Amino acid sequence: MAVELYNDGNHICMAFTTLVSGEAVQSNQFLIVNNGRQALIDPGGYLTYTPLSVAISKRSSLQSLDLILASHQDPDIIASLDRWLLYTNCNVVCSRLWARFLPHLVPGYQNKNLDERIIPVPDRGQDIPLGNCIIKAVPAHFLHSVGNLQFYDPISKILFSGDMGASDVDDASQPVEDFDSHVQHMQGFHQRYMVSNRACRLWANMVRNMDVEMLVPQHGRPFVGRAMIHRFLDWISTLECGVDRLTQADYQLP
Repeated sequence: MAVELYNDGNHICMAFTTLVSGEAVQSNQFLIVNNGRQALIDPGGYLTYTPLSVAISKRSSLQSLDLILASHQDPDIIASLDRWLLYTNCNVVCSRLWARFLPHLVPGYQNKNLDERIIPVPDRGQDIPLGNCIIKAVPAHFLHSVGNLQFYDPISKILFSGDMGASDVDDASQPVEDFDSHVQHMQGFHQRYMVSNRACRLWANMVRNMDVEMLVPQHGRPFVGRAMIHRFLDWISTLECGVDRLTQADYQLP
């Protein structure tokens, strides 16, 4: 399903929420279009490449795709990179920690000019031009990857938050309406995949100082409106997760 998150006529943000089915983990893919130029966020792997490229082609030419924005290196994020590089002229934006690993995702004949098509982002993040706008690559270290990025669109005021805020739900196209009942769909994931409460708390402090009206994760439902976003920030700021929960019982011979 394609969901329009924002559209002012010149600037459009789309979410694709149902391209993966069966036993694979549900994932969302996102498209930002500004004055005809396009950036694709976390395009996924082989399961999503064909339906996603078809869905985009129905709206505009794939030759208008300028950027792949990769939050981290997981297969459901960027395993289809070789096809996007082969069939479009896009460049790929990723953390500089993972830039040198991208050649492992493409066949040898594509490696020759790969360096010229990679935009490595430093730890502090950076501005990424797209058409007449600037997309901000935001640091999100250890949430859950060591080199993790999120992408903030100042026009739509959407923070594409990667795995932060992810949930396991049947319908990812609808925003969260009842936060308390939604926690059960998030808690186990965040306790396992986020490295520590300290990292979550520092991230939440950063987001509180940003002008965010929609927080959209790569899995599950978005958080819409400042009140709902702040409910999530308050919750994640106090959650014990990752190394906070480890004991010696987790490090024993099987």
